[in-house]
Amino acid sequence: MLQILIQGLLLSGLYALIAMGFTLIFSVGRVLNLAYGTYLLAGGYTYFYFAQQLGLPKFAGVGLAAVVGAAMGLAKFQAIVKPLKGNHVAVEISTLILAVVVQAGIIFRFGDSSKILLPIVPGVGRVADIAIPYSNLIAAIVSWVILIALYVFARSTHIGRAMRAVSMDPKGAALSGVDTDRVNAFTWGISGTLGAVAGVFFASYTQLYPGMWVAPLIIAVAVVIVGGIGSIFGTLIVAHIVGFMEIITSSLIAPELRGVFTMILIIGVLIARPHGLFGREEP
Repeated sequence: MLQILIQGLLLSGLYALIAMGFTLIFSVGRVLNLAYGTYLLAGGYTYFYFAQQLGLPKFAGVGLAAVVGAAMGLAKFQAIVKPLKGNHVAVEISTLILAVVVQAGIIFRFGDSSKILLPIVPGVGRVADIAIPYSNLIAAIVSWVILIALYVFARSTHIGRAMRAVSMDPKGAALSGVDTDRVNAFTWGISGTLGAVAGVFFASYTQLYPGMWVAPLIIAVAVVIVGGIGSIFGTLIVAHIVGFMEIITSSLIAPELRGVFTMILIIGVLIARPHGLFGREEP
């Protein structure tokens, strides 16, 4: 039981970080970014290239991954989202096409074979004879530090309050003098940063390969739908529910069924409460 608790907490922190960047985009921009998983993909490969192939310090590799993710987010907003503003279907289809293009570029540059990322912090600790890889512990700690910093930022800075205003009422925020394009661009940059950093930890937790972007996208969609699209609080809570469900299923039932109960949960929530457990119902 203690092992499930520890593993669930470690995995849930990572899932919360993965989903947070996705829910930020919908909360502020009302767009489902179906290429969100490519931030994680680009982050993982950036870290692999700089930290493992070129030999730069590992935390420098994480920092460069964050920069690449932010640049991707900003470029995506300027090239796709802003020109198609208001046409959400076109934006979502375009982002999905972009994800396929990014995957093809990764295959062209790095090949289609899986890569093993070296742990950012090597070694294993023990709590009551339960092995805890330091890399997994660092991933959970970094995830929560980032999430807390994001919460403080949203509450105590001008741009953070502007993001909250746009998420609650975009038209009202614009009438109040908020530059909604600037806020959206900033949000896409933050989303890319969160996704790329999460990608480094997710790839080291699993494996790095060109199709890796699909799994975290499914995780993000699952967490956001169940938690309530646009609900930051719901994202945090449901990330832990999903993380613990996967660990319990893998440990007590069968690893092959790890994601099945999450999918059943999504269907159940969509039937019983279409706007999610913590989401606000659209007027």
